[in-house]
Amino acid sequence: MASDPRFNRVVAVAVIPLGSLIAIGLAWALLAAFADPRILPGPAAVARVVLREAAAGDLFFHLGMTLWRVAAAFLVAMVVGGAIGLWLGRSRLADSILDPWLILFLNIPALVVIVLAYIWFGLNEAAAIGAVAVNKIPNVVVTLREGARALDPAYSEMAQVYHFSRLKLLRDVVLPQLQPYIAAATRSGIALIWKIVLIVELLGRSNGVGFQIHLYFQLFDVAAILGYTLVFVAVMLLVEFVLVQPFEKRATRWRPRPA
Repeated sequence: MASDPRFNRVVAVAVIPLGSLIAIGLAWALLAAFADPRILPGPAAVARVVLREAAAGDLFFHLGMTLWRVAAAFLVAMVVGGAIGLWLGRSRLADSILDPWLILFLNIPALVVIVLAYIWFGLNEAAAIGAVAVNKIPNVVVTLREGARALDPAYSEMAQVYHFSRLKLLRDVVLPQLQPYIAAATRSGIALIWKIVLIVELLGRSNGVGFQIHLYFQLFDVAAILGYTLVFVAVMLLVEFVLVQPFEKRATRWRPRPA
């Protein structure tokens, strides 16, 4: 039974991660049993807060607002950053001109970008989403630039021989080769963007998970802070396993699998 590849895959994908999460929960409960509940509430106390917030409707409202900002900023960053990265990877002149700007934006702290966006454009959704996207775009550009540099010219030459249109060239030749780089940018992008979104909400929005964390920080309610944080992390893990990984497998189905 243990030698069955399907059984081993189930163990690796489901049983081991689940066991790890259970171990973390037990360790948390053990530490909380000996700590001040105001400093480190146990899993049961956090669960009660989550149920209370869900019953009142606040949890779903604020979670939905944060997810909307994450999705909007992620889409803008991937489209704009992907286009610029592909351009820089294929044009040495453009890369030479814009590389210093890219390094500059890579090293500007996210907090500075957020504060300046709010000062220049006001405390609104466009400024919030734009600030998050600007923080992520340079990372996408760097990743996709490397992917564009690694494109196999033989496939492009074949496309020219068969008179591929630009759309067909992009869809059937360029994007399949860029898929591993797009996947890397996607995974790192989601992880980075939702953290920056929380800062954006904390500084200048009146709703969202970041706003709620800031509110409960002022009230010194650690259970509520942990509750909102863990629920949102759980949602992002669900996005990873339900959307990102299946998309990656589907997009790479044409690649040969290792024996």
